[in-house]
Amino acid sequence: MEFENTEVYGFKNALRGMRNPMSSWDKSDGKFVYPTTVDGKDDLNGCHYLIGKNDMKLAQQLIRAGSEHRKFMRQIFVSVDITAPLYWWKEFDTYKVGTVANSTSTMHKLATTPITLDCFETDDYEEIRLGNLNPKSTITYCEDLRLKYLETKDKKYWKELIRWLPESWLQTRTVTMSYENLLAMCSKGQRRFHKLNEWSGQDDNTKPNFISWARTLPYAQELIFIDEVDE
Repeated sequence: MEFENTEVYGFKNALRGMRNPMSSWDKSDGKFVYPTTVDGKDDLNGCHYLIGKNDMKLAQQLIRAGSEHRKFMRQIFVSVDITAPLYWWKEFDTYKVGTVANSTSTMHKLATTPITLDCFETDDYEEIRLGNLNPKSTITYCEDLRLKYLETKDKKYWKELIRWLPESWLQTRTVTMSYENLLAMCSKGQRRFHKLNEWSGQDDNTKPNFISWARTLPYAQELIFIDEVDE
C-alpha cells in the first residue's frame, strides 16, 4: 500500500468561513508562513498555513459540538494517490458522500503488462497451502489468460481474467476528500482499530496504512484525532 502526491488545501478559506455565523473575523489569527531560502527570498513551495490560538480554539469547539457545527471541516480538502488492494477499496467505497476517486482502469489496461506477484498486495503475505491449492498458481493462470487474450483477441479470455482476478490486485486511485470525511473514517468506531492492516496497522504499524498516513496531515492531531487530545 502506498500514499503519494498528498496535497492539503483550503485552511484559510475554511477558517474564514468558520467565523461567518458570529461575524468574528477580527478575532482570526491564522496566517501563511513562508520559509526563507538561503538567499533570503520567500520559499513559495514551502509555505504553509499556521492556525493561530484563537482560530484553533474555535475550530475545536465547533468540532466537539457536532457535525452540524463543524461545517468548516468539509472545506479543508486533501488529494492523494493511493495504491491499495481491491479488498481494501471495497471497504473504502462505503464512504461515498464528499469523496471523489479517479482510478487506473482494469477494463482498459489489465492485459497490457505481465501479471506477477508484484501486482498484488504482499506486505504481510504468508503463503498458506490448502491441500493442492497453491496461491501462486492463480497468478500463473491469470497470466496465461492475459497472454491468450493478446494472442487471439478473443474477449472470452479477457472476461475470464476479470472473473478470476484476486482481490489482492493493486489499484491506484487519485482520491479527493475533506477533513470531515477523514474525521469520520479515523474515528474509534470506524477504521482506527480495524483488523485490516491496510486501515490501522494494528498488527504491524511499520507498513503504510490509512490511519498512519492521516496522522501525517497538517493539524491532524488537533482536528481529525481530537478525541485523543481530549483524553
